[in-house]
Amino acid sequence: MFYVKKMSAEDFEFAVRLTDSQDWNFVEEDFKFMIKLEPEGCFVLFDNSEKIGIVTSISFGKIGWLGNLIIEEKHQKKGAGSLLVRRVIDYLKSKNVKTVGLYSYIDTIPFYEKHGFKYDLDFLVLEGRAFSSPVETSLIEARKEDFQKVIDYDYTCFGASRRKLLEAISSNPDNLCYLSIEDERIFGYIMAKVYEGMAEIGPMMCERRRSQTAIDLVKTILNKLEGFEVTFCIPKKESVILDFLTKFGIRERFRVARMFFKPPSIKDRTYLAESLERG
Repeated sequence: MFYVKKMSAEDFEFAVRLTDSQDWNFVEEDFKFMIKLEPEGCFVLFDNSEKIGIVTSISFGKIGWLGNLIIEEKHQKKGAGSLLVRRVIDYLKSKNVKTVGLYSYIDTIPFYEKHGFKYDLDFLVLEGRAFSSPVETSLIEARKEDFQKVIDYDYTCFGASRRKLLEAISSNPDNLCYLSIEDERIFGYIMAKVYEGMAEIGPMMCERRRSQTAIDLVKTILNKLEGFEVTFCIPKKESVILDFLTKFGIRERFRVARMFFKPPSIKDRTYLAESLERG
């Protein structure tokens, strides 16, 4: 019999082993971070006493995100995945979330469509080695006193407050954040989560009409990470940034589709996702 419980530290080893089966390169710290952000919204699925699946989620006010849904292969196509999707949707509704987003592999789109999610945009996951290049726009490294402006600007773009996520990223001194700011007004920002020898670049938000600023935000973060292995999750439609990155050897690893359960109110900005797990 299937049943679901909240994920705890004792489940991290299993969760990492399960993500290893998908070559996601997660470590226990990744799940510790997720639990810290959303302690009630990450779950483990059991078949009697055997752990067989996981799912994570996060709530940002009226927008929530579903991530890391994995079922052990021998238990697939028995309703286990559907059970976890319903559990996350019910949990996020209890947090007054109105819209739930996720990134789906192309072959799992029909599964999520069955549960009411609708296709929104194609995204590419890119990876490669960071390189240095000249920057035209004057950008600044974010200071502690700048972060309220970043949070407020991100809210106007994303349509909900990602304060707890952005503050968690910025609280780590190894991470990076750069701004385009004029007369105290932000026109774009970019962040990167930095690990030993590698970094995940994102989130980024930038005014659509400022394409050069968007490119310079990406250049600035790459300059600081020169030599690091880096990853991006970027909309396929962002051709200017994609052309720049591929010219210097950043290559597509795989594609995903952004999907939503009820339509969001996200404004059109030049955008890099924070992660596949959190939007």
